[in-house]
Amino acid sequence: MITTVNSKVYDVVVVGGGAAGVGVAVPLMHAGIENFVVLERHTVGASFASWPAETRFITPSFPSNSIGMLDLNSIAIGFSPAYSLEVEHPTGEDYAAHLRGVARYFELPIREETDVHRVAKVGDEFRIDTPGETLRARHVVWAAGEFQYPRLSGFDGIEHCRHTATIPSYEGLDGDDFIIIGGYESGVDAAYHLAYRDKRVRLFDAGCPWRSDSSDPSIALSTYSQERMRANWFAECVELFPDTAISSVALVDDMYEVTTQNGLRFQSPVPPLMAAGFEGGHKLVADLFETRDDGFPLLSDQDESTIVPGMFLCGPAVRHGSHVFCFIYKYRQRFAVVAAAIATSLGLPVTELEKYYRQWGMYLDDLSCCGEECNVC
Repeated sequence: MITTVNSKVYDVVVVGGGAAGVGVAVPLMHAGIENFVVLERHTVGASFASWPAETRFITPSFPSNSIGMLDLNSIAIGFSPAYSLEVEHPTGEDYAAHLRGVARYFELPIREETDVHRVAKVGDEFRIDTPGETLRARHVVWAAGEFQYPRLSGFDGIEHCRHTATIPSYEGLDGDDFIIIGGYESGVDAAYHLAYRDKRVRLFDAGCPWRSDSSDPSIALSTYSQERMRANWFAECVELFPDTAISSVALVDDMYEVTTQNGLRFQSPVPPLMAAGFEGGHKLVADLFETRDDGFPLLSDQDESTIVPGMFLCGPAVRHGSHVFCFIYKYRQRFAVVAAAIATSLGLPVTELEKYYRQWGMYLDDLSCCGEECNVC
């Protein structure tokens, strides 16, 4: 394949057409930035559309109201998935449709079916390699999300497991006896739907997220999941194994044998379901960021790389101090910060951007403080 170099230099290339990519593209437009493009590997919202059919958002959607509170799942001011979808807990397919609607309304410059193989800084420009073409840009916003990158490592024999992200529907799973590894949101979701169908489920977690002292859903189970765990069929069909880390999985005489770190063994006739989360798309550009002690990218106050100027991060991998921005309602507060930083770099005034967000009680100074006192946290 012959690779051509696009002679046009974009002011911004956004990588990813999910909640983060579409979400940050909107304030880029509000900041007066017109020369940009959003690159999406598949189609807008494809990662959400690939969720199991039964899986729903744990954060509830509700129409925006008079005091300026946004729908928790909204990515753009004035646009509520509760209003457009008329559901409180959208499915992944529902939400993908909402993202496509937002993209159409704003006429965002999105190129679908465009995979990014590599991002590199050459002089003052970025080179973004795609199949058959290399794009050039002054700034890059990495917004590739995480749902396309299931975590497939952690113990011996993990290849015998099936990640929940690869399941089209729990209704279609064969078998009556399931082992689930991972007791956070995805694990509880899988257990709930299997138990609803009278399947036996044993749910293992290295900790105990369903009895956490924290109220932060980045650490503890959401209220939505806690409520579902109280369903009669959940209590009847699901056996919980907290503080039980897995050491290995092996195929023994047509049975899948799960061994815990304390030496206990459990068997199931079907592959164990892996619900231990995702690696995150940020790992693909790890060389362009310094790394924090927890493995996440180290960012400036404007969510910019500390070693490669012009490289920004948006989405669930954003971390500042002890603050985890892994939910949409958390990381969306960073969109305007990134847009303002890029606009300033391009010599554009951010007056209109500030005015627009101020209408909804958001202030760029507050947005960049990363503290619990932020009025949009």
